[in-house]
Amino acid sequence: MPKDNATGKIYYETFQEAVDRNRPKIPAVQKRLEDAGVKYVMAAWIDLHGIPKTKPVPMSDFEPLCLGKGPQFAVHSISFVPELSPADSDQVVVPDLDAVYICPWDTSMAIIFSDLYWEDAPYNVCPRQALKRAMKEAADEGYTGYAGVEPEFIVMKYDEDGQPVKAFDDDLGKAISPRRQAFGYDVEYSIDSMPFLKDMIDIIEGLGWNLHDVVAEGAYSQFELDFHYTNMLEMSDRLAFLRIVLKEVAKKHGMFVTFMPKPTVGDWRSGAHINMSMQHESRPGQNIFETEDGSDWSDESRWAVGGLMQHAEAITAITCPTVNSYNGLVPRVGGFEGGTVTWAPTNITYGFNNRSAQFRLPQSRHCIENRACDMTMNVYLAMAMHLSSALHGIKHKIDPGKPTDFDLYSKTDAELAELGIRRLPRTLFNAIEALRQDDMAEHVMGPVMRKSYLEYKNDEWERYHQSVTDWEVQEYLRLY
Repeated sequence: MPKDNATGKIYYETFQEAVDRNRPKIPAVQKRLEDAGVKYVMAAWIDLHGIPKTKPVPMSDFEPLCLGKGPQFAVHSISFVPELSPADSDQVVVPDLDAVYICPWDTSMAIIFSDLYWEDAPYNVCPRQALKRAMKEAADEGYTGYAGVEPEFIVMKYDEDGQPVKAFDDDLGKAISPRRQAFGYDVEYSIDSMPFLKDMIDIIEGLGWNLHDVVAEGAYSQFELDFHYTNMLEMSDRLAFLRIVLKEVAKKHGMFVTFMPKPTVGDWRSGAHINMSMQHESRPGQNIFETEDGSDWSDESRWAVGGLMQHAEAITAITCPTVNSYNGLVPRVGGFEGGTVTWAPTNITYGFNNRSAQFRLPQSRHCIENRACDMTMNVYLAMAMHLSSALHGIKHKIDPGKPTDFDLYSKTDAELAELGIRRLPRTLFNAIEALRQDDMAEHVMGPVMRKSYLEYKNDEWERYHQSVTDWEVQEYLRLY
């Protein structure tokens, strides 16, 4: 767990404490950056969408930046529906000197993930602070959360007419043209993609993230990167940094990356499955989701699943936060690339290696995989909700019921209802209504951040709901 070595703390409840934490670390970090040739530093804080924001400063201002005397930011810039007004104090950035990333595509720049303070306290709409607070609460009970993420994305480019097309696709004459051939795992397409992928592999290996593999996924020009797990804060920072890396590398190849979960009907959904595990101070270094001899799943793993299932709808409002996210959480799609079954989760249940369930207990590792996540999520809030819900399940020994080790896609709604299996939210509206009613979400996010998130997402849903789509015109214009 990323604690300060001197104090054992991760969450600093005053601005001055956070600044004092930085003081002894500044010389070593400054020397490392200067030795690497860094000239510009970006202290990046996280907005409500999980997107990093910053104001670049020269290295000559590095020490003031680390002491909270760098750029300040208007309070409206983080939540979009702020509680505070133009007459209120600015939010202040305090860099986390354990989260320093030299940009591999341009080593004259470095990004330092940072925490927001407002009037001497953690700003109550800062997602990174929410995760740190959840980690502190878990640590107070003796627990530490770990996670890995499986990021998926589609690489695209613009054709001569300015239309977006798949970057790696034989059928270059048609924009985003889905077909039924399988791109997934294909050797030829993997080779064709290597000029881009080699840059990515070299960067991730250079960062020391222990990349395991790169996958040519089911949709044309769709890829997945699998790298090693770490504590939840570091994994969140890594995913936020990876989004930047992917975009910058793609630009150098005349392409762009989209994390939109479902660009067309025929595309496989781009997900970002979260694989979580936990440790306890009574068994340091040992995953408590497995029995002590490592041969089976522990009681704690079942209870953690129970906690996650209890808050599954609210978690999904965070992990699948866009209107488009729910287009992918369906069992079958006609005209699909490579078949009709989506392999996406559809129901709130768990199973051993069952990819049609929301929570999969994989056959190769003792972790809980939430398959209802995508790359548009605010990963800091997602991790905080996972950790707090799993901890709640363990503390209260919540029974998740029997595993569903069968194909959920083949069951009717009536059969699922008889088994007591809930459906995942069908729309963003359903998800945000669940979030509105969930006490755990209010505890993790705090009432102000949850209110801001709900207001923004409700506005997003209303704007979508009021629009008239091409499908509606084609379906109804001449029918009635």
